Amino acid sequence: MIVVTGAAGFIASCLVTRLNAANFNDIVVVDNFAVEHKLPNLSGKRLKQYVDRNEFFDWLDENYEQVEFIFHLGARTDTTEQSRSVLDLLNLDYSKQMWQACCRYQLPLVYASSAATYGLGTVGYDDDEALLHLLQPLNAYGDSKNDFDKWAVAQPEKPFFWAGLKFFNVYGPNEYHKGRMASVILHAYQQIQQTGSMTLFRSHNPDYADGEQKRDFVYVKDVVEVCYFLMQTRQHSGIYNLGTGEARTFLDLALNTFAALGRTADIQFQDTPEVIRDKYQYFTQANMEKLRSIGYDRPFTRLEDGIADYVQNYLVPNQYM
Repeated sequence: MIVVTGAAGFIASCLVTRLNAANFNDIVVVDNFAVEHKLPNLSGKRLKQYVDRNEFFDWLDENYEQVEFIFHLGARTDTTEQSRSVLDLLNLDYSKQMWQACCRYQLPLVYASSAATYGLGTVGYDDDEALLHLLQPLNAYGDSKNDFDKWAVAQPEKPFFWAGLKFFNVYGPNEYHKGRMASVILHAYQQIQQTGSMTLFRSHNPDYADGEQKRDFVYVKDVVEVCYFLMQTRQHSGIYNLGTGEARTFLDLALNTFAALGRTADIQFQDTPEVIRDKYQYFTQANMEKLRSIGYDRPFTRLEDGIADYVQNYLVPNQYM
């Protein structure tokens, strides 16, 4: 059996689809299944069992001998969450418990970290574990992810294989439930469909023109391919960036969304809200050398191709992956 936590969420549900495609059908999905608007993400998938996240460790104590691999992708992912107790409970303490269980039962583990750990990128975007203590996240969510990365690396006892994945700006199908935390592509699509235009944040940094702020946008289909690769290889434990290695502008994103819809671009700009202006990232770009060095050689999807696939094959027909 393969365990996937956060399974009704965005990335994890796409991973379940990828596992099913490879004929892995004994999948145990773990989540808070009372959040009903996420459940369509799991509809039609071949699953072994649903386990509530609060009951999972008791379940694992009884079933560990049947478990082959654990993907721990569940977390509180709202970057505006201010409650340290909530973030400690779901992102730090739960992950520590998962790590310790994987050590106890000798289970391989892949878990979700985040590029939010890099903050403004003042020390770069290198997934060198020696730099973790220098990182300065911009919010409590990023702190919670970096705190766990630092804790994991410092542990004398580790799972026989483990990997922490620093997801950059992931976009793609199955993020319908995420609301304001969904990718800018989903918001662009919705704005264009409703109004015929798209509004982006104006730049307040003299080094960047309006719309020229850059992010490393990575298609969720690439993210799950990396997860699958790590499950198959189970070598070279450590923390890895998961982006494309190429920063693209928000203007690129908006123009390609219009193009995917066959519409003429109409792009407006508004001031970045003052509450986030001082903490706004103008550039992120993953250094992907570490993942490449362990043998992952698949090309990452170009932004143009990813947006076209997402818009035309998922958003327009309202389909799930």
